[in-house]
Amino acid sequence: MERILHRNVHVNGINMHVAEVGDGPAVLFLHGFPELWYSWRHQMLYLSEKGYRCIAPDLRGFGDTDAPPSPSSYTAFHIVGDLVGLLDLLRLDRVFLVAHDWGAVIAWYFCLLRFDRIKALVNMSVVFTPRSPNRKPLEAMRARFGDDYYICRFQKPGEAEEEFARVGTAAIIKRFMTSRRPGPLCVPKGGFGRSPQMPMILPSWLTEEDVNYYASKFSETGFTGGLNYYRAMDLNWELTAPLAGLPVKVPVKFIVGDVDTTYTTPGVKEYIQKGGFKRDVPFLQELVIMEGVAHFLNQEKPDEVNAHIYEFIQKF
Repeated sequence: MERILHRNVHVNGINMHVAEVGDGPAVLFLHGFPELWYSWRHQMLYLSEKGYRCIAPDLRGFGDTDAPPSPSSYTAFHIVGDLVGLLDLLRLDRVFLVAHDWGAVIAWYFCLLRFDRIKALVNMSVVFTPRSPNRKPLEAMRARFGDDYYICRFQKPGEAEEEFARVGTAAIIKRFMTSRRPGPLCVPKGGFGRSPQMPMILPSWLTEEDVNYYASKFSETGFTGGLNYYRAMDLNWELTAPLAGLPVKVPVKFIVGDVDTTYTTPGVKEYIQKGGFKRDVPFLQELVIMEGVAHFLNQEKPDEVNAHIYEFIQKF
């Protein structure tokens, strides 16, 4: 870990923290929620030893990167703009993109908006979601999964933050990262803060040191920056109307665990298996379903994920 260098840069009007290691073709890593650049530690060390330059920022709203207060500052255009600004500052014309969770959502938008900057994409957990012409995302989610669906529960400013504070930052990190509950994640009001004394045994792939790193950063900044991604979903829908119907035009490898809540949410398996995913992502070259693996697959199974990434990007 001491080989990983850290710096702060100014891009797109914000200060961004960036972790970097290695030399060679550049790989840009995009993390999810509630995560940081740190989620990619295994992949960065592995690929840097294979001759790649690995770059992992704390995305807008996370860690040591600036966190504007308003959800309206977290649209896909803002986040992709931050990343294009980072590539310009680093004088990188095109990169390999590797992403997970919210990073995966941003990666799909990145492909639609600036496919000219991406050599190939390895995306994890979250499939491409074509824009519905008739219904905003939150309306569709409430109709399908109810008001207790976690994304719906995240919408009211301050509410989730208060529940997270009651249970404690470290405990929230543990609960998210160790969850293996399939299907749509529904949490009744107050549910995030229940049973704060209930002990949680960490899996072998997640140490107390890891939890403490995440917790130290989120204790400093709070969770609002990350939650603002969810709160900007309807605004994204409004702004991306011109992108409706566009396919993803870069080579893609998609990896997901078969007990990931995203994969087991109703409709996702059918979208993948019945050809919808391949229709919308026509350059999908490889699809990997990892057996017995949950949401945080790049940390749960780092060796396997490292190999999957390397095997794919070395083709280009």
